[in-house]
Amino acid sequence: MGAKSEIEWTESTWNPLTGCTKISPGCANCYAERMAIRLQAMGQPNYANGFQPTMHEHALEIPLRWKKPQMIFVNSMSDLFHEEVPVDFIHRVFGIMRQASWHQFQVLTKRSKRLSELSPEIDWPPNVWMGVSVENERFVYRIDDLRKTGASVKFVSAEPLLGPLQGLNLDGVDWLIVGGESGPHARPMLESWVTDIQDQCSVAQVPFFFKQWGGINKKRAGRRLCGRTWDEIPSVHGAV
Repeated sequence: MGAKSEIEWTESTWNPLTGCTKISPGCANCYAERMAIRLQAMGQPNYANGFQPTMHEHALEIPLRWKKPQMIFVNSMSDLFHEEVPVDFIHRVFGIMRQASWHQFQVLTKRSKRLSELSPEIDWPPNVWMGVSVENERFVYRIDDLRKTGASVKFVSAEPLLGPLQGLNLDGVDWLIVGGESGPHARPMLESWVTDIQDQCSVAQVPFFFKQWGGINKKRAGRRLCGRTWDEIPSVHGAV
């Protein structure tokens, strides 16, 4: 339930929770669902329930055993703020992140309403980066919900980017990631959408990370934008 990651903006993944349900267009071709079903078919015990939300008590303390400081993406195979996840379990995950103070943890959710509602109850460790997914302009409100939280580092993941995001309010946003959808049913992403977001980040002095163009063959499509790669990341004490 913890592994080195090929995701460009992190180093490792930690999944004390797996499984999710679709709530917006960005979920339509969920890579985590495809992977979970494959792992279930292979007999992987942690995916006996397929993609149903499932908590894994045995995985909670994994980051405490990783002594080398690293960037850890939390719940790459789920959403910590899913409505079926008990508040007590969310607090336990945050407790582990607080204990493992030598790591930087990245938590990403589409359920920004529940995030903002629970935020006052959360003891926010300084090494937790909190993010929301925003795939098109209908879901920009998630950034407003993120702004209400007590997270010390707040980020936005526009992946898969399914439309333009013009006139963003980036106040309080510390990082923005953009990526195109990948896989057999990948929906297109226009270059103009990406360059406009990059321009907005430049004006607002928000670090910009371009993850990929995506498509059926994401490796061939690459991740260069305007002739270069964009790997900007927040300057945070202890970050790798």
